[in-house]
Formats: sequence, structure tokens, C-alpha cells
Amino acid sequence: QVQLVESGGGLVQAGGSLRLSCAASGRTFSSYTIGWFRQAPGKEREFVAYISGSGSSTRYLDSVKGRFTISRDNGKNTVYLQMNELKPEDTAVYYCAADQGVVTTTQILEYDYWGQGTQVTVSS
Repeated sequence: QVQLVESGGGLVQAGGSLRLSCAASGRTFSSYTIGWFRQAPGKEREFVAYISGSGSSTRYLDSVKGRFTISRDNGKNTVYLQMNELKPEDTAVYYCAADQGVVTTTQILEYDYWGQGTQVTVSS
């Protein structure tokens, strides 16, 4: 089992940057794909980015490509989401999640463990 704790959210002006962290417990962290998802008020939760267990594979939501970068440090059991050039439409609660499947996926239902989320608010 994996426990996930997000941190790094906050209030930032448009054009600013934040780095989210997802700290995980467990000895098999490197075997999990880690995804970042977000949910804005009144909207469904959506995929933002994922990184494979080894870090060799990543994928992004089209609207964040070139602005967000996902990375991981398996020695620290932590995944990061560097968010640059933030826009008001990036405002949401951001969640990290772990998938123990062998195939990387953007599908929310495939992720087995979830953190509690961290709020990101981008002011215009």
C-alpha cells in the first residue's frame, strides 16, 4: 500500500510558478506510475501529467505542455510537478495518485491510491 501527501500549493499571480511535491510512503515506490490530476470547482477531475516508475516516460495534458514538468526522485520517494507560466484556468485542487499497473495510463479509475490534494489558485 502507498500513502501520498501533496504539498506546495498556494496563491500565485498569473505568469508565476509553483512546484508541487508528492511524497510517498512504501518501499516499492519506483514500481508505481505517479499521476497528477486536478479538479476545479464545478468541474470533473482531469488528468494533468504522469511519470512512469523509472521516470523514462511522461505524458501531459495538452493545455499544460511546455509549461508544466513532471519529475521524480525515487531515492526520496517524491514526485514533483513544476508549474510555470500559470494561468487563472489552472486554478484547482491538485491531486497525486499512484498506479501499480504495468501500463501507464491517463485514466483516473486505473489509479489505486490518492493523496488529499493541494489547492492552487492563480489570480489574474
